[in-house]
Amino acid sequence: MPSIAVVILNYNGQDFLQRFLPDVVAYSSPHEVVVADNASTDSSVAYLREHFPQIRLILLEHNGGYSEGYNQALAQITSDYYVLLNSDVAVTPHWLEPILQYFTENPTVIALQPKIRAFHKPTHFEYAGAAGGFLDKWGYPFCRGRVFEATEEDTGQYDDALPVFWASGACMAVQAKAYKTLQGLDADFFAHMEEIDLCWRIWRSGGKVHYLPNSVIYHVGGGTLAQGNPRKTYLNFRNNLALLTKNLPIYALRSKLIVRFWLDGLATMRFVGKGQLSHANAVVKAYWHFYSRFRFWRKKYQLFAHETDNAPIYPKSIVWQYYARGKKLFSQLQ
Repeated sequence: MPSIAVVILNYNGQDFLQRFLPDVVAYSSPHEVVVADNASTDSSVAYLREHFPQIRLILLEHNGGYSEGYNQALAQITSDYYVLLNSDVAVTPHWLEPILQYFTENPTVIALQPKIRAFHKPTHFEYAGAAGGFLDKWGYPFCRGRVFEATEEDTGQYDDALPVFWASGACMAVQAKAYKTLQGLDADFFAHMEEIDLCWRIWRSGGKVHYLPNSVIYHVGGGTLAQGNPRKTYLNFRNNLALLTKNLPIYALRSKLIVRFWLDGLATMRFVGKGQLSHANAVVKAYWHFYSRFRFWRKKYQLFAHETDNAPIYPKSIVWQYYARGKKLFSQLQ
């Protein structure tokens, strides 16, 4: 049987560990569970040593964010597959079995995402991943089951396993060999959209990313940065521009950055109109920092030996479909 390691990156998340780690350990057996502590300042480490001496604990010297933290931790783990699991996730019995079976039966699939429901509203999909992620023609991410702020009730409408553009960082299973070959997550993203960048590189290198509905988890969300935090807004806008710059050929990048400037300008004005000036300032700051380091981001563009960008990109504007045409459900976009 191939080996799989469930790896939780923790930062000041003792409350989540107390609540969710017992089931992760119980429902992941006999597979390895690892907690990598990202230089927490709470009592997480003491709690783990006292209550979970049986699990492996990796102590990182400083908080380098989601990307660097996972890269450092996974470099110390020998396994055929990794599951990158947020600390605020409730898993279900036998959740790993379909993941391992799917990987075994589909060797070209490099990354998988289970179905992600909302912990506090378990009948509905959760914001960060839902039933698999996509990207529109201008680079805006959305999900089956979640378009912008509109999340759908799970009535079985997305119970088919299929290719998706990206798997959520809340719970991503990935082939260890490919993760290392592609140099893992980009530490310069710090947090947010680094999993989309990795998935795009997977597609461009000839691999595939799939969604798997018969493995189900429940995600709290916002465990590190709340949805209303301007820092989250800054990282989302800056990293989204970096994502495009890293993965598109220059002829395609130019037009997308021009259109994005105007669309993100509208988003900024929307923040102003709602009185959310801190978020408007975060968008301006994101643009300033991105363009001041444009060459830095562009140097990260990679050509792969067997370049084949078959990633399933939505060929229209999700902004136009959602706000102008009122299409709030993924099923309405087909």
